[in-house]
Amino acid sequence: MTARLSVRDLAQIAIFAALIAALGFPGAIALGASTVPITFQTLGVMLAGAILGARKGFLAVLLLLALAAAGLPLLSGGRGGLVWFTTSPSAGYLYGWLLGVVVIGLLTSLLLPRYPFWPALGATVLGGIVAVYLIGVPVTAINLGLPLWAALVDAAKFLPGDLVKVVVTVLVAKQVHRAYPGLIPLRRKSVSTEPVDGSRVQA
Repeated sequence: MTARLSVRDLAQIAIFAALIAALGFPGAIALGASTVPITFQTLGVMLAGAILGARKGFLAVLLLLALAAAGLPLLSGGRGGLVWFTTSPSAGYLYGWLLGVVVIGLLTSLLLPRYPFWPALGATVLGGIVAVYLIGVPVTAINLGLPLWAALVDAAKFLPGDLVKVVVTVLVAKQVHRAYPGLIPLRRKSVSTEPVDGSRVQA
């Protein structure tokens, strides 16, 4: 059964939705042929997954996107409205955020409580880059009528900045989990033992 969200959980979701929105205030940089902007908001998405986990991180990103779709200017550069979720070249990256935050959150929960640097880096790359591009690149190709390979080559402009965001995310998340353990529930495997008499004992 799905656990209910506590007041603390709701506050964390709202805070991270606000953080992602705030990271869009500096605006965006448009480079390359696709006009998909480079934005700091992906850093907020990565942090949401690495600090809050899959469930709360997903809800934080979903809240931000829902408000932006309703018309609030919460996307980078003060953008908002349904057009950015449909025909915009960057529409797929917004949906990719939802997949990415879940991947980061699930993988991070497997690394806690130690949260070793290199595995955490790999987990954040898989969620924050691979998963996001997996949806973002094909949608850009479709909306601009580009070959998939052309959209993929154009997406390479994001890689240097995204790799920096991955490192920042891991360094910040490591300190947060050290100071505030328990933000993400640990995914423990149950262990069963078989006594001599044949009865099962659940550890």
